[in-house]
Amino acid sequence: MEEPKTDGEIVAEIYRNAQLALTSIADILPEIDDEEIKKEILSEHEEYERICAEAALLAQRMGAEVKEPSPVKKAMMWSAIKMNAAADNSRSNIAQMMIRGTVTGITSLKTTMTEGEHSMGEEVKKLLKDLITAEESFETKLKKFL
Repeated sequence: MEEPKTDGEIVAEIYRNAQLALTSIADILPEIDDEEIKKEILSEHEEYERICAEAALLAQRMGAEVKEPSPVKKAMMWSAIKMNAAADNSRSNIAQMMIRGTVTGITSLKTTMTEGEHSMGEEVKKLLKDLITAEESFETKLKKFL
């Protein structure tokens, strides 16, 4: 059996997850014409920024290192978003793209929660739960645009 992730590794994962979301949002915003979904996505951006900042502070206190997503990963996301949105920038398609990313994040974070629930510190667990709750809420809100 694999060793559970350390608190530092979990905080780094939280940070990376939120950074990927922020990057995706920055890539998709210029493609959005619909003001209602744009407002929702900007609201999500604020929450991801808050969680990212909290994760960075927690990591700093723990002496853990957080990293930005790799340039290759960012480039792949950018090209996928731009191509998909160029073909169809309807609110439904934008919502679908955002939901796919959100569900990927939820799945990864819940796996981490399950694997480390009994070994992670309370502060780390709370931040992880906050991000999962936020992403589940975003998924629900985005489904209204389908």
